Amino acid sequence: MSKETKKNRNPYIADILLIPPDQYSHQTAERVALLRREKVERPTIFVGAGTCGMIAGASQTMLSIQMYLNDHLMKADVVEVGCIGLCQFEPIVDVQLPGKNRISFKNITPEKVYSLLDAVFNNTIDSVDVLGQFESRHLVPWEDVPFINRLPFFKKQKRLVLENCGLINPSSIEEYLARGGYKAYAKAIQNYTSTEICEIIEQSGLRGRGGGGYATGKKWMIARQTQSDQKYLICNADESDPGAFMDRALIEGDPHKLIEGIAIAAYAVGASQAFIYIRSEYKKAIQTLKNAIDSAKEFGLIGSNILDSSVNFYLNIKMGSGAFVCGEETALINNMEGRRGTPEPKPPYPATQGLFSHPTVINNVETLANVPLIIQNGPTWFAGLGTPTSHGTKVFAVTGKVEYNGLVEIEMGRSFREIIYDICGGIKDFKDFKAMQIGGPSGACLGEACLDLHIDYESLKQEGAMMGSGGLVVMDESACMVDIARFFMNFLQHESCGKCIPCREGTRRMWEILESITKKPVEGQEHQSLERFKGVLMLEELATVVAETSLCGLGKTAPNPVISTLRYFRDEYEEHIFERKCRANVCNGLRTFYIHTEKCTGCTICYRKCPTSAIIGTQRNPHFIVQDKCIGCGICYDVCKFDAVSVH
Repeated sequence: MSKETKKNRNPYIADILLIPPDQYSHQTAERVALLRREKVERPTIFVGAGTCGMIAGASQTMLSIQMYLNDHLMKADVVEVGCIGLCQFEPIVDVQLPGKNRISFKNITPEKVYSLLDAVFNNTIDSVDVLGQFESRHLVPWEDVPFINRLPFFKKQKRLVLENCGLINPSSIEEYLARGGYKAYAKAIQNYTSTEICEIIEQSGLRGRGGGGYATGKKWMIARQTQSDQKYLICNADESDPGAFMDRALIEGDPHKLIEGIAIAAYAVGASQAFIYIRSEYKKAIQTLKNAIDSAKEFGLIGSNILDSSVNFYLNIKMGSGAFVCGEETALINNMEGRRGTPEPKPPYPATQGLFSHPTVINNVETLANVPLIIQNGPTWFAGLGTPTSHGTKVFAVTGKVEYNGLVEIEMGRSFREIIYDICGGIKDFKDFKAMQIGGPSGACLGEACLDLHIDYESLKQEGAMMGSGGLVVMDESACMVDIARFFMNFLQHESCGKCIPCREGTRRMWEILESITKKPVEGQEHQSLERFKGVLMLEELATVVAETSLCGLGKTAPNPVISTLRYFRDEYEEHIFERKCRANVCNGLRTFYIHTEKCTGCTICYRKCPTSAIIGTQRNPHFIVQDKCIGCGICYDVCKFDAVSVH
C-alpha cells in the first residue's frame, strides 16, 4: 500500500469525506455533530479574531476570557473564528452552553467579559450587548432573544460564499470536512474529466468576480485546450482597492473553501501547480492560509495521487509587494516571475501564454470560492440564482456613511437601495444619501438615480461602472464629489506603472486639473486662471483619450472617477469652476473663514495657531482674517472656544 493511500485512510477522509452523510456510522455521526457544534460537551466561547476583530481589541478580550476561566476554575473551549460581517460590532463574542443555542454578543471589550460570562453561565441575558442567537433544530433557544438570520442585516442576504465565515474555526480542517468540505473536490476528480468540469462551470454562467465579469468556464476551456507540458492556476488575492476587504475576510474565515475551489480549478485546466498571489500586508490571512495548506497536505488533499485518483496538486503562496497595478493579470505574472510588475499588451492572453510562457488561468478569491458550490449543487442550481446574464451572488464590502459597515452577500439582481437601506441601516445621522463608489478607485461614482439599479454586470456597464471586486463606499451630503474624484485620481496617478504615456501623463494631468479647480487663484498670477480654465475644458476629452489609448485594463478604467462624477454631479464642478464655491465646505482652497467681531473676545488662540499669520488683532480686542493670506485650513474654526469663527 502506497504512502498516499495510507494518508487517505485518515478517519476524517475515509469516514466523513468519502461517505454520504446518510451512511455515517453512529460514531461518525456523533463526531460530525460535535464538529458542527450541533452539540457541545462543555461551554464553548467563540471570539471574532479576524483582522477587524483584532484591531477592535479581540486579543485583549480573549485574555480577559482566559482570566475569567482561570479565576473560576472553569473548563471551556475558546475558539477563534473569522468575521461574520458586522465589522463595526467587533469584538464579537459568541457563547454556546451544552444543550442551548449559540448566542452572539457585540462590542465585548475586556472590561465587559466578567459580567457577560457571569450572566450567561447563570442563564440570564443582558439585552444591551446581545446581538442574537443562531437557530438550530437540535438545541434549546434562548427566550426573548432575536435570531441572527432574522436581523435586518442578515435577513435579505444570501450567504453562500460567506456561509461559514464567523461560524467555524478556520484553523480546523476537521470542522470544514464536517460541513461538507472537500466533497466537491472528491466528486470532481472521481466522477468527471477535467473537460467536463470546464463545461459544468460554463453551463453555470459563473463570471469573474474581480473585474469585468469574463466567463470563467470559457477562460478555463481555452487554457484546457491549449497544448503545453505545464499549466498553472493562480488565485489573485492582491486586494488593493481602498475600502475593499472581501478577500481578506473570506481567507481569514474560511480558507479551505478557497483551497478547494483552487484545487478543482487546477484539475479542470490541467494544472498540477497552483499559486495564491496575496499582498504581503495581509499577515493574518497569509498565516491562516499557510496553516490551512499544511492541514490539507497532512490529510492528503494536496500532493500527489490525491484520493488515489492519480491527480497531482501542489499549492504555494506568493506574496506581492502591494502595487495596485499588480491586480492586472499580466503585471501580476511579471511580478511572480521576478520582474517589475508592469502590464503587457494582449494578445497573447495568459490563458494561452502566461506564467513562464505556459497557459495560466488567473481567477480572484470570490470566483474560486463559488466553484465548490457549483460542483456540489450543479450548474442548473447556480444558473437559477440572480439575473439571466449575471448568476449567483456577489459579496460587497460596504463602508462609508452607513449605519452598519461590513460584509454583505446578496443575490445578483437586488438593488443598491436594499443593500444601503434595508441591510446596512441607511445613512448615518439621518443625513441624505449623495453617492456611492463601486468598482475600486478606477470604478465609478453613482448618484441617487442609481439606487434602484439592479446589481448585475450589464446594468452597471450601462451606467459607466463595473462590478470590480466588490468595494462599495457610501457617501452622504457632506461629501464633495470633485474632492472625491481628486482623491481617486491622486491614488491612480501614483499607482500608475508608468509604462504607457496615456496613463502615466494623462492621470497626472487630470489630477492637476482637479487640484487647480479646488483652489482660489493666487494674486499676481492671473495667467494661471486662463490655464486652469483651458484645462477644465479639456478634462472630459483627456479622460476619453486615456480610456481609449491606455495599454491595460487599469489604465483604460482610470478616468472613471472623473467621467462618472461629471455625469452625475456636473453642477458641483460648475460651482467650483465658476462660483469658486464648494457646497460641502470640503475643499480647503475654496473655503472662506470669517471672525464675528461681536463674539470674538480677543483670546488670541486663533492668532497663535494660524500657520500663515493670516489673523491680525490685539489681546482682548476683536480679530480679523486677511483673506489673501488665508489658506482655508480651518484651524481657527477648530480652536475657537466662543463660536466666533464661521465658514462660508
